[in-house]
Amino acid sequence: MQEKLNELKRRLAEISDLHNAAAVLGWDQQTYMPPGGAMARGHQLATLSHIAHEKFIDDTIGCLLEELRDYGRSLPYDSDDASIIRVTKRDYDKARRVPPQLVSEITTATTQAFEVWRKAKEESRFSDFAPHLQRVFDLKKRYAECLGYTDRIYDPLLDDYEPDMKTSQVESIFAYIKKEIVPLVHAISSKLNAVDNSFLYQPFDEQKQWDISIEAARLIGYEFERGRQDRAPHPFTTSFSIDDVRITTRFMHDYFPAGFFATIHETGHALYNQGLRHELERTSLAEGASLGIHESQSRMWENLVGRSRSFWKLFMPRMQAAFPEQFRHVTAEQMYRGVNRVQPSFIRVEADEVTYNLHIMLRFELENALLEGRIHVNDLPEAWNVKMREYLGITPPDDSHGVLQDVHWSHGSFGYFPTYLLGNIFAAQLFDQIKKDIPDIDPCFEKGNFQPLLDWLRTHLHTHGRKFTLDELSKKIAGESLQTRPFITYLKNKYSEIYGL
Repeated sequence: MQEKLNELKRRLAEISDLHNAAAVLGWDQQTYMPPGGAMARGHQLATLSHIAHEKFIDDTIGCLLEELRDYGRSLPYDSDDASIIRVTKRDYDKARRVPPQLVSEITTATTQAFEVWRKAKEESRFSDFAPHLQRVFDLKKRYAECLGYTDRIYDPLLDDYEPDMKTSQVESIFAYIKKEIVPLVHAISSKLNAVDNSFLYQPFDEQKQWDISIEAARLIGYEFERGRQDRAPHPFTTSFSIDDVRITTRFMHDYFPAGFFATIHETGHALYNQGLRHELERTSLAEGASLGIHESQSRMWENLVGRSRSFWKLFMPRMQAAFPEQFRHVTAEQMYRGVNRVQPSFIRVEADEVTYNLHIMLRFELENALLEGRIHVNDLPEAWNVKMREYLGITPPDDSHGVLQDVHWSHGSFGYFPTYLLGNIFAAQLFDQIKKDIPDIDPCFEKGNFQPLLDWLRTHLHTHGRKFTLDELSKKIAGESLQTRPFITYLKNKYSEIYGL
C-alpha cells in the first residue's frame, strides 16, 4: 500500500505545483500586470486550470483512491496519510462531476471580469460590469448543477468554501445573530456621539501608513522572510507554498484604519498559511481547513487582537511617533474607543464589528435570490440599496459604495461571503478557549508578546491543515460544535462597556 500511497502523493504534488503556478499569475494580475494583459492572462490561467483539473480527475487517481480506501480507514483518523486519502477522495468525487472545459470557461470569464470590475468600480458604472457578471453567474450556476444538490442550489457553492455546511444551517445561524445584533445596533445608535473617532479622518501620508502597517504585521508574527506585502484594489492573501505567503492591502489618504486593519486582517490569513506543517506541502492538506476557519484567523487578529484595549496600550506610542501631528493628543484609550466606534457605513471592509455582520447577511441573501431566480443581475444595484436601507438605514450614493465594492463576484466566488460571519463566530469561540488556556493573554499583548497566542493557534489549529471540517475542529478544540453564544456575548460585553449601555 505504501507504494500506491507514494504514487498518489507524487501525482498530487504535480497538481499542487500547477495550482501554485496559477496562483502566481493571479497574484500578478491583481498587483503588477498592466490591464492590457487581461485577455492573455485569462488564456494562461485557463490552460493551467484545465491541465490541473484533467490530471486530478484522471482514472488512475480514482483507482489509487479506491485501492487505498480500506488502508486509510485502518489508520488513525487524524493521521496525515488517512487524511490525505479521505480529503482527496472527497475532492476527487466533486471534481469528477465538473467537465474540464467548464473549468477553463470559468477561469477565462473571471479573469476578464476582474479587469472590467476594477474599471467599473473606479467609474461607478455597474452597467459596464453587468454583462460580465451575468456570464460568470451563468457559468457558476452550471457548475452548481454539475455538482448536484438535493435542497438548495446554493449548497454546492457553499460547500466549496465550507465543507458539509448547508444553506439552511447558515440561514438559521444568521437569523439568530440578526435577532441579537439588531437590538444592539439600535441601543448604540442613540449614543453614537459617546465615541469620537474624528481624529481618524485626517490626511495620512501613504508611505508612513505602509511602514506602520508592516511594523504591526511583523510584530504579531508575520515572517517577511517567507512573504511580502503589495498593493491591490481589494486586499487578499495568497500562497505559492508554505514558505511563500503573500498579502496585499490598500490605503485611504484621509482615513487611517482602512489600510492598517486590512493589513492585520490579511496577516491573520498569512499566519495560518505560514503555520502549516512542511510535511503537508504539495498535498491536498496544505491549505486552511475551510474559508470560515481561515476567516476566523483574519478576524481574530484584526478585531479581537488589533481592536483590543491591550493592543492599543502597546501600540499607541508607535502611532504617535509615526504620526505626531495627527495623534499627539490622542490617548490609547481614545484610540481604542475610536477604532471601535459603531456607525452604519457603506463599505463592508471598513465596517465596525457589530454592523459588519449585517453586510454579510445582505450579500448572502442576494446570492441566494440570484441563484433561485427571484432577482436578476440587472436588478442587483436596486436590490442592494433596498437591503442597505433595511439593515443599516443608509443608501449608497453610487455603485462604487454599493454593489461594486467587493471583488468576489468578479472571481465567481458565490458562496464565499457567509464564511466571514462564520469566521467571526468561530473566532470568538476559539478565543474563549484561548483565554482559559492562557489567562494572562491581555498582559502579554500589552508587553508586545503575541507569541503565546500564535503558538497556541499553531498547536491547536494551524498544524492540521485541511484534515478536519469546521464542526470537527470546533469539537476537537472547544469540545462542542460551532456555537454563536461566545460571539454574541463578546459583542454585548465589549460594546456595552464602550457605550455605557
